[in-house]
Amino acid sequence: MFLKLLLWACRVLVLLMVVVCLLPLLPSGEWWVRLWDFPRLQLTAALVFPLLLLAIHAWLKRPRKEHAAWVAVILAIAGWHLYHILPFTPVWPTEVPSAEMRSDDDRTALKVLTANITFKNDHYSELIEMVRREDPDLLLLIEVDSAWEEGLAPLDDYYDYRVGEVRDEGQGLVLWSRYPFLEEKVEHLVSERRPSVFATLDVPGMGAVRFVGAHPVPPGLEEDIKSEDAEARRDSRERDAELMLIAEHVQEDPDNRWIVTGDFNDVGWSHTTRLFADLSDLKDPRRGRRLLSTYHSAYPFWRYPIDHLFVSDGLHLVELERVKVIGSDHFGIVTTLAVGRKDQEKPEASEEEEEEAQEMVEEGEEDAAEHDAGASE
Repeated sequence: MFLKLLLWACRVLVLLMVVVCLLPLLPSGEWWVRLWDFPRLQLTAALVFPLLLLAIHAWLKRPRKEHAAWVAVILAIAGWHLYHILPFTPVWPTEVPSAEMRSDDDRTALKVLTANITFKNDHYSELIEMVRREDPDLLLLIEVDSAWEEGLAPLDDYYDYRVGEVRDEGQGLVLWSRYPFLEEKVEHLVSERRPSVFATLDVPGMGAVRFVGAHPVPPGLEEDIKSEDAEARRDSRERDAELMLIAEHVQEDPDNRWIVTGDFNDVGWSHTTRLFADLSDLKDPRRGRRLLSTYHSAYPFWRYPIDHLFVSDGLHLVELERVKVIGSDHFGIVTTLAVGRKDQEKPEASEEEEEEAQEMVEEGEEDAAEHDAGASE
């Protein structure tokens, strides 16, 4: 009886892992579908449990063909997850070339710090100390509310330029810059409640650099909404639409230098983020280097790379590091960039990708309109 239960437990566990492995392939924006994009590393590690059960059963009952079949299924699941994860390890080619900066190098190095500070956090002085220690040229802080605006007032003396929008409930977004803005604006791409920062910076030695800071709504977010037709938990449609619209902005000016950064609330290997990269032709400095997972900062085993920085061709990587943000559930990302040689080839997104992106935008705008109409500010 024990051996039968052991084998059935293994069968059920492996079948469940097959289901959650394949769920993200469904063309659905439901949060309970899209969230299975996130824990691929954890799900790969969890495969040790059915393997252990199979090993115990085979040892007690002697190996047979069914054991080999289940091992093959487990290896296939592991291979599928690793197919998504390995591009973010040193075994994969890099997308953004490395730039070696010598002491006599006359190139400008542009340092960018992106951090979700968590609006319920109140470690204002510690954050300011961290910013002064890292000394970034560009500082994008996410979830800046009125209390944080007051706590971060010293940064207005530290930086000459600032653009953004302060909002409550984790929806504020502010960019501080050492370099002047040639253009600056706050856009509400999909929802009136979710700002994105757009700026063109005049960087000595680089020229004009286009910058976008974003914080799309996370799938699974539970909101207090009044509309009876709206779902209490958000799906991924609004997030996906915002990323596609940012990609369209980049497409409209492909010859300029671009930096797009923020808390995307999406992992780098998801279909949505890869579609964003394909449409915009922006590159991920993580690829070919390391995951650099940023959330959740307090739980090492339950951590995902959801805070991102993408760059256009011609910007090379000097340094990419993760920094502790005291009191926040996110790590910050510090990225140092320099000008390098551009690649000659510029792959264009396919017609199918363009159509899929447009569908995402339309669905996301519908979802945002539904939730904005029922939201209480």
